[in-house]
Amino acid sequence: MFYILRLFILALIIYVFYKILRYLFDPMRKLDEAYEKEQYYFYDEVKNVRKNFFITYKGALFEGEKYLGTTDQAFEVVSIFIWTKDPAKLQGLTKDDLRFLQNEIKMNYPDAKINWKSPIEQLMQDE
Repeated sequence: MFYILRLFILALIIYVFYKILRYLFDPMRKLDEAYEKEQYYFYDEVKNVRKNFFITYKGALFEGEKYLGTTDQAFEVVSIFIWTKDPAKLQGLTKDDLRFLQNEIKMNYPDAKINWKSPIEQLMQDE
């Protein structure tokens, strides 16, 4: 009985340690932390086209939806729609900031056409 109890305690310690490590390296936690600190963070699963990506930049949180299509050589992400849930957080962002975000997205998806949803779309129309 004593050995079973020791084994159970050891397993519990390993499980708690695993959960702590998993929490510390969780990308969504890092996204939330960057959002609170108004820093840049790009969270995306590049291999999974069905999952949206998230970008936080200067206090604004953007979400991007990826669409798969064909290019000359392969199936790639060819279209991306980006929006923000809280347009009030866009205050203070400039076209240069949005171009920076576009360039960061283009690094992962060079063949994609980036479309902004309103109200960002009106600001970026002349591009």
